[in-house]
Amino acid sequence: MGGCFSKTKPVEVKVELSLLEKEKEVDGLSPNGKASPFADCRPNGALGHGSDEDSTALPLYHKPRDYVEVSVCHVKDLENGQMREVDMGSGKALLIKEHGEFSAMGHKCPHYGAPLVKGVLSKGHVRCPWHGACFNIATGDIEDFPGLDSLPTFQVRVEKDKVIIRANKQALQLQKRSKPMARCSAVINSNTGFSHVLIIGSGPAGLVCAETLRQEGFTDRIVMCTMDRHPPYDRPKLSKSLESTAEQLRLRSMSFLQDHDIELLTEKEAVAIDVKTRSVTFEDGLRMEYRKLFIATGSKPKPIIYKGKDVRNVFHLRTPEDANSIAQLANNKNAVIIGTSFIGMEVVAALTDKAHSVSVIGMETVPFKKALGEKLGKSIMKLFEANRVKFYMLNEVSEMIGHHGQLKEVALKSGKVLRADVCVICAGSVPATGFVKQSGIHMDSRGFITVNKMMQTNAEGVFAGGDVVIFPFPPRNNKKVNIPHWQMAHVHGRVAALSMMGRAAEIKTVPYFWSAMFGKTIRYAGYGEGFDDVIIQGDLDELRFVAFYTRSEEVVAVASMNYDPIVSRVAEVLGSGKTIRKRDVETGDISWLIDKGS
Repeated sequence: MGGCFSKTKPVEVKVELSLLEKEKEVDGLSPNGKASPFADCRPNGALGHGSDEDSTALPLYHKPRDYVEVSVCHVKDLENGQMREVDMGSGKALLIKEHGEFSAMGHKCPHYGAPLVKGVLSKGHVRCPWHGACFNIATGDIEDFPGLDSLPTFQVRVEKDKVIIRANKQALQLQKRSKPMARCSAVINSNTGFSHVLIIGSGPAGLVCAETLRQEGFTDRIVMCTMDRHPPYDRPKLSKSLESTAEQLRLRSMSFLQDHDIELLTEKEAVAIDVKTRSVTFEDGLRMEYRKLFIATGSKPKPIIYKGKDVRNVFHLRTPEDANSIAQLANNKNAVIIGTSFIGMEVVAALTDKAHSVSVIGMETVPFKKALGEKLGKSIMKLFEANRVKFYMLNEVSEMIGHHGQLKEVALKSGKVLRADVCVICAGSVPATGFVKQSGIHMDSRGFITVNKMMQTNAEGVFAGGDVVIFPFPPRNNKKVNIPHWQMAHVHGRVAALSMMGRAAEIKTVPYFWSAMFGKTIRYAGYGEGFDDVIIQGDLDELRFVAFYTRSEEVVAVASMNYDPIVSRVAEVLGSGKTIRKRDVETGDISWLIDKGS
């Protein structure tokens, strides 16, 4: 690749040591620019956020401070709208030129480490090519999700037509930072049954809500309760990496939460809410009163009817322990997966190199038909069949047959009987809101909690977010929808926290999700519910394609495989409020959507 290092000139490196200035207080907060997913609100800023010297949220920089200065390229090597990865000796930085100005920050997305140079640069932020997270190029702040951390930024100056970056070595190596957070100033015994903010659920909605409150200067008590045994972990990885432990999947450690005065109570199942007394009762008898309540309990497996409920080695994938047991039991054995959801098919893909045989039972003609359409579903089904997976479509389970209590066979309603040593049920989900039913909090007939654009329920002081809610979605004229994406739950948590603090925030994010199987990733952005046509560009047989989902004459969603960063590019266009017409993508020429800047 041409650019900064296309010429064989020696790199000038200047190392400079300086002593720490007086440590800044981490709970000193100040505003910075407006975040892209939210209107009329400020994302939390930090003291001197544009400088790497003041990124003090994590103990990143120790005395003495060790900086490196590198002349990385000529001023004319980058055009406006271009990005380059540059080697700083101690690590890499992302050099950006926009509107004639240079800036530099961490080069890897803190979420999963995607190279941001392959992402999309637009209007002061960079969008990750893999999962759509956005980072402000001036501050490094995360402005759209998924992910919890922001990026370090580095000083850039131009001298004698040379672009020089000054960066802290440790920041170059870490490539991420958390925003500064306030501490709790309320003097409350940890055994006290009252919390200013009570959060039920420790998934991304609950965790982002808690962190946002602290980032925005909230200094009262925050208690987060979860049915899980573990601190918050990366649940989407469960189905992709069955052998991962809770420790390996961890999002935040107990020490991190304690350091920021976010109390976590594990193995706590809420059983009732009393909105009159503002209290929540848990199964173990604990009763907690609250001033603000955030319900973010996520979803639970949809029950299916079959004989043999007492047979062992039949799983729903909910926890790291479930995933580990499935992987262990499937080793050189026969595995059966019920359901062709994204989670189910990821489990199938993860088991193909472990199990003796893998069989899939599905109710549709092809996997992903409702979400991606029949053509894409058929192509992806061929990928699985090429990896020894057998499909039994248009079928359902009638019985789990055991021997000495352990699963040996799965009987289908068609009469077919499959050998099975382990079975995983991935037949969809329902909202985990049973404990809300008698509270007076409004829910629809399916059990989803109804919220407004600020994630407020009808009950005073009660908010909800994530998989459990239907919320007004601006691109569909504020029709109330349920979007059970990991990324969307992050957004809900942030909006709820800002609303609790009296700061109106509207959702402007573009829904984004991904699914990985056999080393390939499907990326999807938008809200395609009710699509009436699919325009496919590329080669389905080679699994290199982009699919545009349309309603009437408008593109409402996009999916791709091996076509980065097209989905992030479309998300950027849709997020700016622009409309992509069906005729714009029917021609076969989509070069106008493909980023050439990197």
